[in-house]
Amino acid sequence: MGLSTPLDPLILGRRLRFHRRQRGMTLDQVGELVGKPAPYLSLLENGKKEPRLSLVMTLAEALGVDVATLLDPEPPTRRDALEIDLVRLQETPLVVSLGLPPVKPGARLNNETLTHLVGVHEELRRRSTLEAAGSEDVRRANGAVHSLLGERRGHLEIVEDAARGVLEAVGYPGTGPFSSRNLLDLVAHSGFALEPIDDMPGFARSIIDLTTRRIYIAQRNELRTRQARKAVLQTIAGFLLDHDPGPDLDTFLRQRMETAYFAAAVLVPEEAVVDHLAKAREIRDIDVEDVKELFYVSYEMAAWRLANLIGHHLDIPCHLVVSDEVGTVVKGLVTDGAPVPRDEHGGIETQRLCRRWGSRVTFASHDRFGTHRQYTDTPAGTFFCTTHIEAGKEPLQAVTLGVRFDDARWFRGRDTTNRETSTCPDPMCCRRPPENAARRVGETVLVSARSQARILGLMAPDPYPEMDLPAVLEVVGRHSAG
Repeated sequence: MGLSTPLDPLILGRRLRFHRRQRGMTLDQVGELVGKPAPYLSLLENGKKEPRLSLVMTLAEALGVDVATLLDPEPPTRRDALEIDLVRLQETPLVVSLGLPPVKPGARLNNETLTHLVGVHEELRRRSTLEAAGSEDVRRANGAVHSLLGERRGHLEIVEDAARGVLEAVGYPGTGPFSSRNLLDLVAHSGFALEPIDDMPGFARSIIDLTTRRIYIAQRNELRTRQARKAVLQTIAGFLLDHDPGPDLDTFLRQRMETAYFAAAVLVPEEAVVDHLAKAREIRDIDVEDVKELFYVSYEMAAWRLANLIGHHLDIPCHLVVSDEVGTVVKGLVTDGAPVPRDEHGGIETQRLCRRWGSRVTFASHDRFGTHRQYTDTPAGTFFCTTHIEAGKEPLQAVTLGVRFDDARWFRGRDTTNRETSTCPDPMCCRRPPENAARRVGETVLVSARSQARILGLMAPDPYPEMDLPAVLEVVGRHSAG
């Protein structure tokens, strides 16, 4: 049986080392008393192993201290605290991405040098947070997220396991929509209570009060059922996935992706949807709409679950793109080599899709809210895609799921006669009008563009909206007092 309370192996290891040295004992001597070899105890002291509670009790007896003393969550000395900080700071994604060799906080580093190194790392972390980041920083970090998803073919096994664990704990069988009762059970299992309120600030998805263990969300009439389930699951995901509450930019974007993934993995469970998809492939009838109806989720979430799972389980790479009416990519995933435009860091967000792609053809059609399917010939090959715009969602966005030509045989609608040709990034494909026509712009054709939003964006000191923290505290105060 393991420890029943959260344990920090690094701090426990430092406390073991501190009290062993206080007693003037070697690792071999302690090992003889507790029945463990010195190399194993060394791993414990360096935070590389997490011991069972029974061993902690035996070690405490051997060192002549209380178990509570070894399990104290504070480092035993200021020096130990600095060394632990340096180890952790060097493990952040930002520092790892720099490719620098780690500095071991050994005896050769005096306290002054160690304090300097920790201070530099903390300032680097502070400057890499979302609040301090510029657009170039965000594009770089976003590209890293795309790289991670691409390497894993859109499938995050750790998050899938976490979702599976909570679903088993609350007894959800994985068939049919995830109900309000299931949601309340999951929240309670996680140690929280859910409270809908009618004064949720417009900028907030939810508010957590750790003192009362309450999660506040907007009333049902202000937040539809599908949105409410997703909002609560994304809120609680941070706790279940043990997310860093003060992340650097790279970690923040990865955590943001993981919380959205977790919500989808709970609402559309892996085993259930893979079973459905495998049967659909047998009859060559895979379609996003069926997953949407089976689990009562949005079309976009259903499409994401297909993108997460068909590559990993069915060996069908794909591309998923969510875009607006002018073809600007809002989010997406590409594992099939589709020529979706990317920035210099590999991200696809804010890039403009070709006018020949299904995502933009759908917006231009008379039946824009119907399901549009088409083949698109590109320099990278021919791709089949299904595009859908969800009515009633603002702003309108097209959700496109596509696969390579050879994999179209597994999907519904593969017999479509819709076909387009895209030669992008060649500007003559759709970005630049013919020379004769281009002369008319500025001469006989004048355009009055909507520029206010862009001007305000350029004037803003920060590209992200600030939260009104006094408003949040007022809401928590009103409801916690009741």
